[in-house]
Amino acid sequence: TCKSTIAALTEEEGQRLLGWREVARDNSMIGNTAKSLEPVMEMLFIGAAADLDPEELERKLFVIRKRATRTLRAEGAIAQADYFYVCSLSTKNIIYKGQLTSTQVPQYFSDLRDDDFASHLAMVHSRFSTNTLGSWELAHPYRYVIHNGEINTLRGNINWMAAREGMMKSDLFGDQLSSLFPIMEPDCSDSGNFDNALEFLLMAGRSLQEALMMMIPEAWQKHESMPESKRAFYEYHS
Repeated sequence: TCKSTIAALTEEEGQRLLGWREVARDNSMIGNTAKSLEPVMEMLFIGAAADLDPEELERKLFVIRKRATRTLRAEGAIAQADYFYVCSLSTKNIIYKGQLTSTQVPQYFSDLRDDDFASHLAMVHSRFSTNTLGSWELAHPYRYVIHNGEINTLRGNINWMAAREGMMKSDLFGDQLSSLFPIMEPDCSDSGNFDNALEFLLMAGRSLQEALMMMIPEAWQKHESMPESKRAFYEYHS
């Protein structure tokens, strides 16, 4: 059901599913708790339509991922819906994540020890869970941000994003915009929700600098030396 659903969604979005590959793993060094809940992990390969430029393809992959997540996870189309998580679906990045310590990551994922595996940049982030029980799906890293802390306004932020969905418009996504909802995916951590919002702003055409200034504004209200144009930016986006 999972693979057939993703294949159908890929075809609906005008792309071609090339195949699947089971991720090579060695779980001999992980703990009993992590091992008892270890999920199935597979890579998906998609062939792009010939008329798409790189940014259009990234947006198309974003749509496929969001639609698959909503269908298979949020709507519970599969029995173990909580285990469905797309780490990455991109032409630019590959994300490996798990209930692991930092040193276990290359031991567990044998791809990372392969001489043929090359990358411009590799980052690893790991920490103990604070306000949630550690799990495979909540493990860092995320897709656009590595955040190490707690967001104490989380519920309000989630509610505001949900409230704004009815008013949103996008030239880039057009009539497909509603297929990306909910922007804030259920059962994410606070960092995961932040990542959902940031990714959405970037995919909708904003720059990274603009999106981060919108999401993490300076204390601008009484900042007398701040340029008026910058104060106006923050006030408009508040």
